[in-house]
This record gives sequence, C-alpha cells and structure tokens, in this order.
Amino acid sequence: MIRKILAPVRGDGKGDSVIAHAAVLAKNTNSHIEVTHCRARPEDMMPFGVPVPNIFRKQMLEQAKIVADAEEQVLIEEFRALAKKFNLEIGAGNGGKGPTAEWVEEAGRQVDVIRQHGRLADVIVVPKPDVDRNLGTNTLKAALFNTGRPVLMVPDKKEPPENLGKNVTVAWNGSLESSRAVTMTLPILRSAEKVTILSSGGEPPSASAEKLQEYLRAHGIESTITRFSGSGNVGKALLSTSAELGADCLIMGAYGDSHERETVFGGNTQHVVDKADMPVILVH
Repeated sequence: MIRKILAPVRGDGKGDSVIAHAAVLAKNTNSHIEVTHCRARPEDMMPFGVPVPNIFRKQMLEQAKIVADAEEQVLIEEFRALAKKFNLEIGAGNGGKGPTAEWVEEAGRQVDVIRQHGRLADVIVVPKPDVDRNLGTNTLKAALFNTGRPVLMVPDKKEPPENLGKNVTVAWNGSLESSRAVTMTLPILRSAEKVTILSSGGEPPSASAEKLQEYLRAHGIESTITRFSGSGNVGKALLSTSAELGADCLIMGAYGDSHERETVFGGNTQHVVDKADMPVILVH
C-alpha cells in the first residue's frame, strides 16, 4: 500500500506541478502527502568565498530572510489552492481513509531535506530536470541515490493524468534495477486497471517477460506483454510505445550504468529523463 508521498518543493516554479501529480496519486491511493518546503537559509544565500563587511553582511542576511519569507508565503498559498482543487484534507494522515496533505517547513539544501525525509516515504515526487536552466538534476539524483525509494518524475507545466497509475507500462530487461522497480511499485501495479510489460526480448530466460508475467499473476496482477525492437534507442522506444498504448505512467529501473556514464555517453535512463513528457516512476 502507498500511505505516504513526499513532495519536496522550493521557489523554482515547479512546485505546482509536483503537488498536482502527488495529489492525483494520493486520491487514487487514499494516501497522505507531505509537502516539504526546502527553505533556503539566509547564510546559504551569501556569496561564497567573498569577504563581506559585517554591516553589509547583516543587511544581506535580513534581505535574504525577507525573500525566503515571501517565497514561502507564495508556496503556501499554492499548496492551499491545490489542496482545495483536488479535495485534499489538510492535516495529518488518517490511515488511508482518504487523501490528506500537510505542509512541512524545513530549512536547508533541498538534497539534504530529500535524504532526511525521503527514506520514510513510499513515493517521492520530483520535477523533470530542466537542462536549459540547470534545475532539478541534483534533486532527482538525491531522491534516486540517497533514499532507496521509488521516484515519480513529473513533466513541468502539464496537468496530471486524471487516472494516474491506472494504465501503466513496465520497462523490463531482467536487470537488478528493473526487478527492484517492479517489486517496489507492486502497490501501484495492484491498483492499476491495465499493466503492460515492455520487452525487447533480450532478458535472460530465467527472468523473461513471461516469467515476470507469472510473478505478477502470483501477486494478483494481470498483465500483457508488448515487444519492441532492441536495436536503436531503447529509451526512445519505451516512451513511444508507452504513448501508443495510452499509458499514463511508465515504471522503469534507473541508471543500470552509473549516472555519470549515462550523462556523458548517453543511456536509456538518461534519454527518458531528458525527453519524457509523461510521468515516469524511476527506481535505482
């Protein structure tokens, strides 16, 4: 069961999309959202390595606090508006009796806040990184590599699917990462109305798509298998096939090769991270 969703936000303009997708998932699973605002500490906003006279330092710290207060107020208002829009009860979780949400204020760097709060979440929702603005890459990395939890990466400025998690595709190649992706998202797969296994047929016989189908059936999950060509760009094929099937979410293992290697040389996960315009659940 999914009972707790972590939605870290900050003043980068992506919080509304993160909260909206988390809200739809919470409605479909009767779970609780912890919207954690990563509030910048005034000292973190000071120029690094530049000596500043005390009188100016004090003024800069006061101004940084004013900016942080204003940012926080805007985000709280967005949170309340989205909670009302998606009929989320604001308050503590109620044990799965209905979707709820709460606002948590945490000072510090977002990567540290995600590590501290994410390890006791069932799903972490983060925005798709914005390469052009150099935003979000460290957030995604912190969620994937420092928590061990499934990470729902959502597209920016797009309304979430009304039935997020109801028509799901699963990328399968028999790897450790894809195996963990399946086992850690079983609650989502159980609640889905349609589950499609995407396979190029390159997995080992002991972990074939048919074997995965048997495993899912043992957990009460019916699925179908769709084959695609294993030659060419696999990440591109996963996205295009998911779109053809009308999937509202793709589940996949992430960074079987190291993140650094995929970033430099390209890889299936990196293509999906760069090009996806649909929600993707990543598990490392």
